[in-house]
Amino acid sequence: MDTHRSLDVWVTGGLIRGIREGATTAWRGIPYAAPPVGRLRFRAPRRVLPWQGCRDAALFGPAATQAHKGQFTGVGPDIPSGEDCLTLNVVAPTAASPGPLPVMVFIHGGGYSTGSSRDFSGQGRNFVRTGKVVYVSFNYRLSALGYLDFSRYSTRLRPIESNLGLRDQIAALRWVRRNIRAFGGDPERVTVFGESAGANSVTTLMATPSARGLFARAIAQSAPPNAVYPRSVASAWAEEFVEILRRRTADGLPGPNLEHPLTVAQTVHLLTRVDATTLVNAAVVLQTRMPDEYPGLFCLAPVIDGRLVPRHPMSAFRGGTAHRIPLIIGTNDREGSIFRGRIDILPRTPSRIDAVLARATPESRAMISRAYPGLPGGPLALDFGGDYAFWYPCVAAAERHARYAPVYFYRFDVAPRLLRWARLDATHGLEMFALFEQADAPLARTMTSLGGRKVFSSAGERMRDAWLSFAAVGAPPERWPRYEEPERLTLIIADRDRVEPDPRAERRQAWTALLPLA
Repeated sequence: MDTHRSLDVWVTGGLIRGIREGATTAWRGIPYAAPPVGRLRFRAPRRVLPWQGCRDAALFGPAATQAHKGQFTGVGPDIPSGEDCLTLNVVAPTAASPGPLPVMVFIHGGGYSTGSSRDFSGQGRNFVRTGKVVYVSFNYRLSALGYLDFSRYSTRLRPIESNLGLRDQIAALRWVRRNIRAFGGDPERVTVFGESAGANSVTTLMATPSARGLFARAIAQSAPPNAVYPRSVASAWAEEFVEILRRRTADGLPGPNLEHPLTVAQTVHLLTRVDATTLVNAAVVLQTRMPDEYPGLFCLAPVIDGRLVPRHPMSAFRGGTAHRIPLIIGTNDREGSIFRGRIDILPRTPSRIDAVLARATPESRAMISRAYPGLPGGPLALDFGGDYAFWYPCVAAAERHARYAPVYFYRFDVAPRLLRWARLDATHGLEMFALFEQADAPLARTMTSLGGRKVFSSAGERMRDAWLSFAAVGAPPERWPRYEEPERLTLIIADRDRVEPDPRAERRQAWTALLPLA
């Protein structure tokens, strides 16, 4: 009797045929919404367009349009990309299981400007080879096409919606809800997880009413959960973007010259007529202005639009209106140490730090100075920036959500010797190489070239086991206690894991005094 999973699967839209790859079987490039092109640019995702016959699902779909050399490195020019990007991938064990398996849905990071589901994190083979889960990853709209809010220019004749990338994510989760049984997955045991911007997606989805019921647990790795902004702020960024775009495309722009403001109709014409690459390149210009003009803020981010996102996620966590589901959340030891050079986006320079501290009371400023000696300069400036963007908002989200649902907090401290020598330590994104078993990847080989490979891989294996346990039963292994006030027990993932109460309490208290988050 053949116990292999069938390659042919009926899904929303029609029949697809996957590809068997040893112990795993994959179906790639599956549309979960209609292509957001033409009249559907800047519109909420629409229903999948059905197809005739059997659709080949062996290859990844195109990545979202992105700049290859922006603040973050995008997909290479040899990788297909474009506006028609709303596809997902499913990977399942080749051997059929006796019952439905937990489902893990990964949301890629990249600052909402780069990345795709074909990254190693999107493939998830090391999770699926255990035979314990079905794995899903997907593309969603990025940059100006997904994370700038142009709804202020919406008209009756040409509507424009907000939070387009977030809406894509909800559409993908709805697809999973409707179709995952056909791949051996359990729609009642869906874990959504992501890293960096993908983790911001997770915390925002937890506060989005229309996402309720689409996932049963969540994992947020190095999230910046506070990076969600009021419509007034997002609207100002949209206006600034339009001016950048206008000046970059002035030769082809109909209507008045650059000395006169555009009408709404002219703005809509500009936004909808230029090609997607021009839009994302203009967004790079806006992004590069942000660190010094708006210290600590990120223009590509979800928006509190009053409808899809009715309130700030941090307010939802505080008030208990976020989805009351189990949550794993945490950060790496030194999140901010990598943000130098082209990705110098955090408040780490004296002028940016002074801007963040401008509204501090004398007492809270003194507490910050004690927690980070030498500010606004000194070696701790990078840690200040990383703690501002990632660590403290994660702590605050954990504290608030723990009052209503189980929360498990971690800190990833494992850093190969070369990274410690370079004073990067366990920085932003490092845990991904361990978690997804990428020790043989060229970058990981370089990182471990001076030693530490075995310890690094072992930490990733323990982390992955905890993630799989959480996906299956909603809790990690017993060695990892719940995070609750006042103990704040935290799993430190190190050469040898340990549990610490309230690590870096002095920093936490200083940030609590400085930043009464939304």
